[in-house]
Amino acid sequence: MGQVITYREAVAVGLAQEMARDPSVVMIGEDIGAAGGVFKATAGLLEKFGPERVRDTPISEQAILGAAMGAAMTGLRPVAEVMFADFVSVCHDVIANQIAKARYMTNGQVALPLVVRFGNGGGLRFGAQHSQSVESWLMAVPGLKVVVPSTPADVVGLMAAAVRDDDPVMFLEEKALYPTSGEVPEGEHVDQLGTARVRRDGADVTIVALGTMVHRALAAAEQLAAEGTDCEVVDLRSLVPLDVSTVAGSVRKTGRLFTVEENPRLCGWGAELASIVAEECFYDLDAPIRRITTPHVPLPAADSLEDAAIPSVERVASEVRSGLG
Repeated sequence: MGQVITYREAVAVGLAQEMARDPSVVMIGEDIGAAGGVFKATAGLLEKFGPERVRDTPISEQAILGAAMGAAMTGLRPVAEVMFADFVSVCHDVIANQIAKARYMTNGQVALPLVVRFGNGGGLRFGAQHSQSVESWLMAVPGLKVVVPSTPADVVGLMAAAVRDDDPVMFLEEKALYPTSGEVPEGEHVDQLGTARVRRDGADVTIVALGTMVHRALAAAEQLAAEGTDCEVVDLRSLVPLDVSTVAGSVRKTGRLFTVEENPRLCGWGAELASIVAEECFYDLDAPIRRITTPHVPLPAADSLEDAAIPSVERVASEVRSGLG
């Protein structure tokens, strides 16, 4: 038996586990110390580990990640926070041209054991500049690992795996999931990057989702089960590395694939997954692959419009019914 905590609390639990284990793990970011983070996800860490290891910074994403990169190159294992995932655009040069390429360009002489945490995704009425899901942006950059946990247990376990990894890991925390709760194992909990999880077994349809959309896919699957359609729900958890084997195994069983993505439709991660599955499982498919996405528009702040844009439980269920013909 474990303890039941919120997704928000799990961030601090996962970080505390790794900071207590390894004195080279340090944190850097805006308001992560005394304020406990703008989302209260780092509450208590300053008191536990002190200002040398939990460092508040000015409002400069370039400076935060530049400092974190230098720290990683010289022996520390920094965990840097970019408060809203949208702000990755402010420091994209540091991430895409420096952090992602340093190990390759030095032929492995310089490692970058660095984690960047982001508050990712919409649904909270923060408007177009503070509600984006940016996992597909980051997935497109060679040299980065990209992780999106959907449960408190995954937050703790994948955070541990990310901190211990010698490559830069982009760790996207779903803002809409911060208040949700789940059980986390007692004691040290370490997961594995690049492994998907089957959250619900099924025989008729495979639904692949990520982050907040996992919970909506599961709720839609329950609706569909009452109508006689047995859905398997796969939580990708990680985009890089991408666990194609788990998805392909599910598709070979069900013959149908639906992806549920919070990103805008154009060039979303589901398009890449659909391409891979079409190549590797073409003769196992009984119908075209269907992607359930946010339309290619900036997210509105108005409640009704934002709800209409992001895939809902009802839309997922409706799309699956339609796909089954």
